[in-house]
Amino acid sequence: MALFAYCFVFVNHVAAQDDLRQKIETMPYYSYRKGMGITSADSIYQFNIRFRIQNRATFIKNNDGESAIDGQIRRLRLRFDGYVGNPKFTYLFQLSFAPGDVGEVEEGKDFNVIRDAVVFYEPNNKWTFGFGQTKLPGNRQRFNSSGGLQLTDRSINNAKFNIDRDFGFQVYRLNQFKNKFSYNVKAAVSMGEGRNFTENNDANLAYTAKLELYPFGSFSKSGEYFEGDILREEKPKLMISGAYHFNHKAKSSMGQTGSTLYVPKDMQSIFGDLIYKHRGFSFMSAYMQRKSNNPIAVNPNNASEFNFVYVGSGMDYQSSYMFKNHYEIIGRYSWQKVDKKIFQYTPNTKQLTLGLTKYIWEHAFKLQAEATYNIENYYNNSKKNNWYFRLQTEIGI
Repeated sequence: MALFAYCFVFVNHVAAQDDLRQKIETMPYYSYRKGMGITSADSIYQFNIRFRIQNRATFIKNNDGESAIDGQIRRLRLRFDGYVGNPKFTYLFQLSFAPGDVGEVEEGKDFNVIRDAVVFYEPNNKWTFGFGQTKLPGNRQRFNSSGGLQLTDRSINNAKFNIDRDFGFQVYRLNQFKNKFSYNVKAAVSMGEGRNFTENNDANLAYTAKLELYPFGSFSKSGEYFEGDILREEKPKLMISGAYHFNHKAKSSMGQTGSTLYVPKDMQSIFGDLIYKHRGFSFMSAYMQRKSNNPIAVNPNNASEFNFVYVGSGMDYQSSYMFKNHYEIIGRYSWQKVDKKIFQYTPNTKQLTLGLTKYIWEHAFKLQAEATYNIENYYNNSKKNNWYFRLQTEIGI
């Protein structure tokens, strides 16, 4: 009887061990490198989640003497990425919830919660193919995440001339090496109407091409995708890039963004970028230009009404130094000159910004302070001088 009881207990113990082993083998794997990730035990799928919050307070002093204090959630975003079935097929989607990201909700208008929704195929480390809505390979500052900025926002030229996100096909040819000459070629064919546009009634498209050169090899940890030399590059690193974008019969005043034009217009954009980093010092320069042969769009139903394509050019110069205690001082100067065909409707602008950033955990957790002086020169020789002081916190994973 005792032998029977022993055998019964032994069999149950073995069965329990087998059951526990089966449960362990079917449990997902968790990772905490970039966000919080889950990979199925059979590696059929991977799911990663990240978030970012930017809170800011701004004191604004306008030329007319009026002052204002503004406090807002500048950005609140959720990002998800991973793969399904095969690690060569990856996905990325990003949602935004802050009022400045979504914009005013209007009945019958497109809802702007979706920022990115794209599927990539990467057959090897040289080629990447994308299909969906995401950033076009235009100017570097726009292509970088807003979470990777040194200052609280991008430049005045980025605000007016960038080509932002669009829906379409993209292909990258990547040739990056650590310590020798490298280059990337990127191209896209897209709808030309910007993110979440659903009223397509023509066959007009936009075309983008970009070349990136790395004379001294690639940056540490993809350092070209975030501002400032927070990693203190031991060897000098340099990136020089140029991009061209043609948008056929664009419907908005700035191509993928802006107000709706009365008449669609062809637009051409040119971008040039330079990034240099070495031992805490960083320098960036950017040139942006948009052209249109006839930028004025007259209302075909009322000749007294018109709007226009925002055409012109501008330059940004931005430099910084990262101290070993993770404080960084930053300076930026931007000038923006509009085309003479629209100068009577909108001013030329210059802007000077000084900033101080404390990095608590790289770009994922930082405190930022900046003061900005803005000069607007108008067609009638009048001038407006405005400035603001801003504090911002950024936290995310």
